[in-house]
Amino acid sequence: MLELDANPKAPADLIKDGTDASFAADVIEASQTVPVIVDFWAPWCGPCKTLGPAIEAAVTNAKGRVKLVKIDVDANQAYAGQLQVQSIPTVYAFYQGRPVDGFQGALPPSQINAFVEKIAALAGEPEDDGLGAALEAAAQMLDEGAAVDAAETYAAILQEDPVNAAAYAGLVRSYLALGDVDQAEAVLNGAPAEISTDPLLEAAHAQVTLAREAANAGPVDELQAAVDTDPDNHQARFDLAIALHANGKVEEAVTELLELFRRDREWNDGAAKTQLFTIFDARDAKDPIVLNGRRKLSSLIFA
Repeated sequence: MLELDANPKAPADLIKDGTDASFAADVIEASQTVPVIVDFWAPWCGPCKTLGPAIEAAVTNAKGRVKLVKIDVDANQAYAGQLQVQSIPTVYAFYQGRPVDGFQGALPPSQINAFVEKIAALAGEPEDDGLGAALEAAAQMLDEGAAVDAAETYAAILQEDPVNAAAYAGLVRSYLALGDVDQAEAVLNGAPAEISTDPLLEAAHAQVTLAREAANAGPVDELQAAVDTDPDNHQARFDLAIALHANGKVEEAVTELLELFRRDREWNDGAAKTQLFTIFDARDAKDPIVLNGRRKLSSLIFA
């Protein structure tokens, strides 16, 4: 479309053909920041010929807020099998590395448009330019260690926009930087219900959870010794991961949790995977530790 081509913000890879080999990059990694819809289809499938153009049009109209990856199941059967695609067309939506929604069969254009808009909305709406500048300034203050100034700036933003999820999340991070976990949690509890499920606030919840765990973390040396003595001591390995994270060794913590998941993914109701998602959710989606960790976890899940 001319309008799409004229929009400099529209990603060049808005709609692409995917393969099993490119799935991790095109879907798992790409969905860390932008929701990705995956259309499993085949050339011989009649309903696919109806759904395909309709979903492409809806994704194009979303103007970069969501991407589409089309996978021919005849040529690429691995992920279709792992996701239990039993009939086509089948559509899955991924956000932050995880499947979040989907449907089977061809739908009317109105339902397709509604589905795409719902998925696109997962990443939130662009910030107002003025508030966006204030948010950037507050984030820079926090990065530079001026947590008090950052907290004051985030609070001022909330005076202007009481449902600004980014400001709430920043205020939580500011209090965590000041070592006041109770106040950080109080801020979260006071967030309006309409933004309580925003990914930024979910990340803030994860950060508070990790801060609580850090306060009760055991000594790394003792826990490492326990794991070295008995590699199948799952509780010791899990506690070691908590202690490592509390000491700033995030990558090492992720490694231990991945090893625990590899050894027994069902241990303690899947505690290893839950803890991994808590760590991932608490960090920037583009963090190399998060990207590598999600890729390795996905490989273990789909192995």
